[in-house]
Amino acid sequence: MPHVEKGMQVGLFGGSFNPPHAGHALVAEIALRRLALDQLWWIVTPGNPLKAGKELAPLAERIRLSEAIMRDRRVKVTAFEAGRNLRFTADTLALVKERNPGVDFVWIMGADNLRDFHHWQRWRQIALTFPIAVIDRPGATLSFLSSVMAKTFDYARVDEASAPRLARMQAPAWTFIHGPRSPLSSTALRAVRQGT
Repeated sequence: MPHVEKGMQVGLFGGSFNPPHAGHALVAEIALRRLALDQLWWIVTPGNPLKAGKELAPLAERIRLSEAIMRDRRVKVTAFEAGRNLRFTADTLALVKERNPGVDFVWIMGADNLRDFHHWQRWRQIALTFPIAVIDRPGATLSFLSSVMAKTFDYARVDEASAPRLARMQAPAWTFIHGPRSPLSSTALRAVRQGT
C-alpha cells in the first residue's frame, strides 16, 4: 500500500486496466481536481470476478502501462491486492480502512460501473465503508438516476458542489461529477488489437 499521512484526502481508483488508456487518466485527473485529493491510488487488480473468462494481460504489464500513462506524482500506481489475494472491492476497502486510521478515503469509479454496481460482491458494504465519487463516462450519464445503487442510496447523494469535502464525509455519501468525457474503453482497445 502506498504511504499516506493522517489528515490526507485519498482517492481509491481500482480496475483491471486491461489496458489502461486516456479515459482512465481523465477520470483520475478529474477526481484529483474536483475532490481536492492529496493522493490517488491507481489500484491495478489481479482480476475482475465480474469479467471471469476474459483474457487479462499480465499484471506487471498493466502496472507498467498504468505508470506510463499517469505521470502526476500524486497518483500512486499499486497492485497491493495481488499480494494479499484480495478478489473483491469490499475486502480491499476494509483492509485499507483498517490499515490507515485518520486518512479520509473516497472510492472513485466511472459512471459506466455505477450501472452494474449492484452486481458487485457486498456492494452495500462498499457504499457504507467510504464515500463514493462517480465520474461521468460516455453513454452512462443517466445511470446516476436509474441504477439500483443510485435508487438505494438516493438519500445519501451529495450535491456535486460539495465534492471537495466528500472524502471527509461519513459514508454513505456519494456524488456524481460531470465533466469532460473520453470515448475510449479497454474493451474497444482490446478488440482493435485483436483485429475484430
